[in-house]
Amino acid sequence: MRIVTRPDFDGIVCAVLLHQALGSSLPIHWLEPNAIQSGSADIQDGDILANLPWHPHACLWFDHHISNKPDQDVPGAFDIAPSAAGVIYKYYKAQSFLDGRFDELVAQTDMIDSADLTREQVKAPENYPYLILSMTIKNDDFQDIPYWERLVGMLGKTDIEFILKDPEVDRRCREVIEENKAFKNYLETYTTMVGRVSVTDFRSLEKVPSGNRFLTYSLFSDAIASVKIRYAGQDKKQVLVSVGHSIFNRKCRVNVGYILAQYGGGGHFGAGGCTLDARYAQEKIDEILDVLKANKNQETRG
Repeated sequence: MRIVTRPDFDGIVCAVLLHQALGSSLPIHWLEPNAIQSGSADIQDGDILANLPWHPHACLWFDHHISNKPDQDVPGAFDIAPSAAGVIYKYYKAQSFLDGRFDELVAQTDMIDSADLTREQVKAPENYPYLILSMTIKNDDFQDIPYWERLVGMLGKTDIEFILKDPEVDRRCREVIEENKAFKNYLETYTTMVGRVSVTDFRSLEKVPSGNRFLTYSLFSDAIASVKIRYAGQDKKQVLVSVGHSIFNRKCRVNVGYILAQYGGGGHFGAGGCTLDARYAQEKIDEILDVLKANKNQETRG
């Protein structure tokens, strides 16, 4: 039995809560959603999936992405909620969390994963402990697994102010602050407006820059949605596409998760991603942009 989750802040907090509810000895297997969607994931009988699409080998499954809404009853819990961690917290509340010790952590995860942020939080995330910590979690070819698992251990037993004083966490937070400053310049250079959609295309860069994913909504205030495009690896065989509603100009009516599920991806009503074959990527990106520009309500499943 393993905890199988994705390497983002919500996934890490899912692992924290499942360790508390089911035992800290459970190993964690880190996975991106497209591994399940493509059929390449190694999901074993008895695995506990969180913040990922459902897999028939899982004995328990917890998720909150609208594109993953099950067509049948599945052991565990699903809800259209701000975070998967919140779904787990509610499921095990009476059994493991009556003392309220993780109330703040889950509330902060809800806020971050649903992008329920203010302009000040986007402008200066370093002033908000959980927000800046969440930005230190990156997927660089899964090289950071020891760090992710270190965070799972610390968040399960240590207050946030002490976590931020940890030398490795402190170093990564300082690096994020510098990256965010540079990322602003990258966004301004590689972003164009297509109608009311900001399109950031990093495919011409050898290395994809990291930075505050919410910053685009402050820089391009007329945009109702954003699209970010980059290659998945050095071989340039796959293209990653991320789409999101503006968190400040909330006029986008497109169900992002539903649309991207048609391209092998998925997500929430307001945000999602997909992986495309580079040979046909631009055609598919143009189709996605046409949908966003039309800005019509989309059909939902279930």
